[in-house]
Amino acid sequence: MNVPFLNLRAAHDPLKAEILSAIQQVIESSAFAGGAFVTRFDEEFAAYSRTKYSIGLGTGTEALWLPLLALGVASGDEVITVPSTFMATAEAITYCGAKPVFVDIEENTYTMDPALLEKAITPKTKAIIPVHLFGQTADMDPILEIANRHGIPVIEDACQAHGAEYKGRRAGSLGIAGAFSFYPGKNLGAMGEAGSVTTNDANLKAKVETLRDHGQQKKYHHSMIGWNARMDGMQGAILSIKLKHLERGNEARRTNASIYHKLLAGEQNIILPQEAAGRRHVYHLYAIRTPKRDSVIEALAKRSISCGIHYPIPVHLQEAYQSLGLGKGSFPIAERCAQEFISLPMFPELTRDQIETVATELKLAVRSV
Repeated sequence: MNVPFLNLRAAHDPLKAEILSAIQQVIESSAFAGGAFVTRFDEEFAAYSRTKYSIGLGTGTEALWLPLLALGVASGDEVITVPSTFMATAEAITYCGAKPVFVDIEENTYTMDPALLEKAITPKTKAIIPVHLFGQTADMDPILEIANRHGIPVIEDACQAHGAEYKGRRAGSLGIAGAFSFYPGKNLGAMGEAGSVTTNDANLKAKVETLRDHGQQKKYHHSMIGWNARMDGMQGAILSIKLKHLERGNEARRTNASIYHKLLAGEQNIILPQEAAGRRHVYHLYAIRTPKRDSVIEALAKRSISCGIHYPIPVHLQEAYQSLGLGKGSFPIAERCAQEFISLPMFPELTRDQIETVATELKLAVRSV
């Protein structure tokens, strides 16, 4: 049986007529860059995220970058994050002129280890970015306690965590801001690039809105140097439609994860993802760990099962960040996990038969390599 890693067509086909109608409305109104459709989505996504505000942007990377700029992060500053993340988290810091400072992750959740955070803080630390990796929030209470004690704002990298929860609070509502990506493969994905910043802070909202539109508060009056980071009207219209189905999709992902859990439980040489107490994991990715990862993926590919690796090289070991001088062994848990992660097929429309096929072939592959 062929099992794709992701099937976007299965998600879009049932919504095609509604999406085409929405695109037609955008065309007829000519609201292509920002405009009413983005404003409507901003209101809807803020309500979903349980925040006062949401600011639609062009990408998730901009959603990480602009809050840092709005907080005044600049050259000579430091921002703390984790090395187990997509490159964009660190890029956003660098493009402010600041230096990314890393702390290792917890081995059970793959998110920032709060026990290591405080010793990484220096007088230059201007923000902390915990990453809600794979669809599960970081352990936010101790992170926020440490940050608040030092007067340091926290920006949540929630780019993989649409609808994830921490002790009943939604991802993106815990820090001063949350950064979301709507890249097509995300739990809430656009049909192109898009992102959003969520916040309860009116001042931060105003600054991000100004920064996303070339620093202008009204046309041709520029109060600061900004960027063109507006969300497209078509993406706003499409996201409004898809947002209505996000909870159904998240629950389907959780059901699929529970089936994987049961089928793979107790298998030697497979470490399953864990949902920490008090958290709601939305399984953007179902990432297992296993030794001889590359051989296992190759064996699965021969059986027409597509998997992914998120992420094979921690950020501190990327060539682009060699200047930081952080060699192998700097963050041992992140480095070990990076060598063992396999992301199994995970999307709401995944069938029971497909999951059983993946589990059966995975166990055979792990035992034979």
